[in-house]
Amino acid sequence: MNASSAPVASIGDAGRPGSRIPAATLLAAWRAFAVVFFSACALAEIIAVILFVRRERRLAARSEWLHRWCRFACRVLGIRVTTHGAMPRSGLLVCNHLSYLDIIVLSSIRPCIFVAKRDVAGWPLFGWLAHAAGTIFVDRQRPLATAFAVNRIHAAIATGLPVVLFPEGTSSDGSTVLPFKSSLLESAVQLHCPVAAGTVGYALDHGSVADEVCYWRDMTLVPHLLNLFFKREICSKCSFSYPKIRVGNRKEIARALRDEVVSMRL
Repeated sequence: MNASSAPVASIGDAGRPGSRIPAATLLAAWRAFAVVFFSACALAEIIAVILFVRRERRLAARSEWLHRWCRFACRVLGIRVTTHGAMPRSGLLVCNHLSYLDIIVLSSIRPCIFVAKRDVAGWPLFGWLAHAAGTIFVDRQRPLATAFAVNRIHAAIATGLPVVLFPEGTSSDGSTVLPFKSSLLESAVQLHCPVAAGTVGYALDHGSVADEVCYWRDMTLVPHLLNLFFKREICSKCSFSYPKIRVGNRKEIARALRDEVVSMRL
């Protein structure tokens, strides 16, 4: 059979009996194309725009750029975000961590700066986007690198943007909240800035959130992301506490914030 005589299924026919291409496959293909193509366009945009932005405004411009991209990504990936409470406009936001989707969801709500582990910098696509967005990378295995990250967090907070920390240090399946690492909370101690607690959660109509949305254990990025492209809708619920000045040393603050995050998830 040559190309001209091959049966062609339209998107509207794709889910019907006898059609050659399932609707879910077309949806996944469209999402893969849209994410890659528009990510490339977005990266070209930020490279061009940043040259004309004053140095003191660059971090804000990067966060606003990521905010627009993440709003687009939520629409393309079928992520429906609902919130309880208001995401803070400045200071520190401390959240539980389930997936790379956490960054897309939180940034879609409000422009912000993220602190991420160094491994993320090497991820395909997400690593490039994270670099372009001004993400603060930290190598937790190197104490001097952590101190440098704290200084960069100081600078980010000084711009008036909210800075998002995931103090568990890694993602999980969401069944519990891992103990909080306190080193990066030194910023809150030194600056006496407001700190809010936040939670991110997900729900699927079909499938397992722990196995298909959460990104943890030894999962591989590309297969995990491709599987998400087949999900018609992912519901995300975010809750935020009112930001306030935290009293105590960083370890005490870390314990209090974890308890707050745990209680918000119940």
